[in-house]
Amino acid sequence: MRARRSPRHGRGRELLRVRRSRPARRARARAGRRIAAARREPGGRRVKLRIGTRGSALALAQARWVARQLAERGDEGELVVIRTAGDRDQTSPYAAVGAPGIFVREIEQALLERRIDVAVHSYKDLPSHSPAELAVVAVPEREDPRDVLVSRADGPARARRIGTSSARRRMLVTELHPGTEAVALRGNVPTRIDKLRRGEYDAIVLAAAGITRLARAGELELAGLRIDALDPRIYVPAPAQGALALQVRADDACAARVAALDRAEIAQPVRAEREFLRLADAGCDAVIGALAAPRAGGGFVLDALLERRGRLARARVEGAEPIALAADAFAR
Repeated sequence: MRARRSPRHGRGRELLRVRRSRPARRARARAGRRIAAARREPGGRRVKLRIGTRGSALALAQARWVARQLAERGDEGELVVIRTAGDRDQTSPYAAVGAPGIFVREIEQALLERRIDVAVHSYKDLPSHSPAELAVVAVPEREDPRDVLVSRADGPARARRIGTSSARRRMLVTELHPGTEAVALRGNVPTRIDKLRRGEYDAIVLAAAGITRLARAGELELAGLRIDALDPRIYVPAPAQGALALQVRADDACAARVAALDRAEIAQPVRAEREFLRLADAGCDAVIGALAAPRAGGGFVLDALLERRGRLARARVEGAEPIALAADAFAR
């Protein structure tokens, strides 16, 4: 398999450069301190929010980022690590573990039982249907949504054995690259990278967002690896890939505080992707992809992919309203 790189972004390795703007961070911190008093409880007391998260290095990096955003607004975050079914069993296929929801079910239960106040999810892990008492009130951040092909710099020029965790990626690899074997791959990102280094695979397909976040946090060593971003119009990512979702009890007093972290320019295109997922009624091991992006003249363009009767069906639609856009794509 040779990587089809995204023409807009060039070599995939560039996406891993960590962009740090210290003046911008300082400005945000000053702004957060100025408005902190308005966000504290009467008497100036800071609110401590219990933040539920998985215990993987990636999940903890994401939850710590959310805690920092809350701190800038005058609230305190305490991380509560919750082990999910997907964490307990890292070898079985997703369907055997109990997909969909294998990475979120226990965290949602903790919310319902009031053991935590806010849950931090990788949005792509959330099923299309969640308990009615819960609500996603903020999509505060999204990293690069693309898939990447990761290989050893000294590995074979053409990868024949590709490791991947998702049915979508497996089907894309085998359909686009006849003669290439797509092999099941479970485990967290560092574990998958270790398996690649040991030669168990010629290459592996991962989400760019996870690699970027772990590299930024100093939790992932990339020396000796080649990383190529895959063209998202061909390798359409999972719906909401790279986006964070903050989930709370819908009637909780802290909902408004968490909702303040929402960024509409991220949430709107993700809404179209999630609506496509809902219409397909698909789980985390289904062959489905969706990626929406703003159009230059306003509105959005949505690339969608879905397995129908053993074949990949694709659609590319444009429109102004996310829900209607998803319905249009699903009807194609």
